[in-house]
Amino acid sequence: QVQLVESGGGLVQPGGSLRLSCAASGNTGLIYAMGWYRQAPGMERELVANIVVNGVTNYADSVKGRFTISRNNLNTAVYLQMNNLKPDDTAVYYCSASLPQARRTWGQGTQVTVSS
Repeated sequence: QVQLVESGGGLVQPGGSLRLSCAASGNTGLIYAMGWYRQAPGMERELVANIVVNGVTNYADSVKGRFTISRNNLNTAVYLQMNNLKPDDTAVYYCSASLPQARRTWGQGTQVTVSS
């Protein structure tokens, strides 16, 4: 099993920055991709960005040029640097790890609020 713990959320003004972190533990050798999703009130959970073990990244159009996903070399942590934040970025952000046999595990979520 793999466990994920997020940190780094909070309240920030529009135009500000936050950095989210996610630490993975357990059988991390099974992880072949990690990513960040978000869910705003009344909305479905959506992909923000993900990164595969070979380093290939993928971003939602709404965050391209503003957010950067990265990971450590051991594939036990993933980060999301969020710049030029907008009120529409307000959501609960979830870390996710992709595992074999189409399994996915989730963190508990961290709240990001962008407001003046």
